[in-house]
Amino acid sequence: MATMTKRELPNRLLLGPGPANVHPQIMVALQQPVLGHLDPVFQEILVETAGQLRRLFGTENELTLAVTGTGFSGMESCLANLIEPGDTMLVGVNGFFGTRMADFAKRFGAEVVEVTAPWGQPLAAEDVDNALHANPSVKVVGIVHGETSTGVRQPIEEIARVAHAHGALVLMDAVTTLGGLPVMVDAWGVDAAYSASQKCVGTISGLAPLTFSPRARERLAQRAAALPTWYHDVEALHQYWSAQGFYHHTCSSTLVYGLKAALDLMDEEGIENRFARHQQCGDALKAGLEAMGLSLVAAAGHRLPMLTTVRIPDGAEDLDVRKALLAGHGIEIAGGLGPLMGQIWRIGLMGYAARPVNVRTFLAAFAQILTDRGCTIDADAGKAAAEAHLAQ
Repeated sequence: MATMTKRELPNRLLLGPGPANVHPQIMVALQQPVLGHLDPVFQEILVETAGQLRRLFGTENELTLAVTGTGFSGMESCLANLIEPGDTMLVGVNGFFGTRMADFAKRFGAEVVEVTAPWGQPLAAEDVDNALHANPSVKVVGIVHGETSTGVRQPIEEIARVAHAHGALVLMDAVTTLGGLPVMVDAWGVDAAYSASQKCVGTISGLAPLTFSPRARERLAQRAAALPTWYHDVEALHQYWSAQGFYHHTCSSTLVYGLKAALDLMDEEGIENRFARHQQCGDALKAGLEAMGLSLVAAAGHRLPMLTTVRIPDGAEDLDVRKALLAGHGIEIAGGLGPLMGQIWRIGLMGYAARPVNVRTFLAAFAQILTDRGCTIDADAGKAAAEAHLAQ
């Protein structure tokens, strides 16, 4: 049996919903010497990283850090701290990850009110307002900014205004959007938000950035019930991420190096340039797919730039096409979740993977595979439409 030091691993083009390919400079940073979790140099890195995360979240929140784990770890951290048994929480559900947020909230003892929209459509602020009028005890409103199962971008600011008018906190899932779209926690009135390191943030999986507003921290101080988790106590974690560096757990210095390097690259590129790169590549991909004759899932005007959902055409089968892309071209994309399983593909252009060369490479391989299976595809039109956007 081959050991890891001798095993040859494939070099994939990761164009699914995450993880994404990682910039070479980040891979170099991940090889830096391991430091102890209380080493003063590592404490400096934690403090600097927290400052960069504040800028990325668009916030002045003092309590801004990254917890160990994936985006679900961030979701669990936020809900464990904000929810007490018997609380009422409203969750916007228009895809898989809104459904998961509702499930997590129930596990922490919340009475959950769901405001729904069809998968592929955004939630209506009016529906949220009506639900809050009908349920005046709601303490937290949870909304997914970028629904990774459908590719829908949810306007947050109007829903946040409605929630605050009813005295509720606003919790935002920014797992897919942070680093690829503007996330403006303070300007939008978001009280807590979480994300993940392996998508548009651009590094490897293993950390979940999050932020809590002063208003949310007031709610934490007023809790009657003890926190149901020790590891995800965000106030204790905040003390660890501060300059004093009070011991909490054995944080991985390696994971933080990767996050810090990713944030450094954002600073070098310029965050507006980064957003524009994701938008251009996403627009080119969508234009190419539609010109080829394929149908997109997310509602026009509410489509994420970094995650595109496309319906599987007649003559093609979900897993067969994905296997052909992986085996023949080294390209990974994802299938649908929940009721969209077997009906759609999810194509990501996130972080370092959001580059014109990857749009061209994918569209060419995708058109070839679909044509080989007898699908009616106009590959030339798709290429021309994509190039028109990439030339802008």
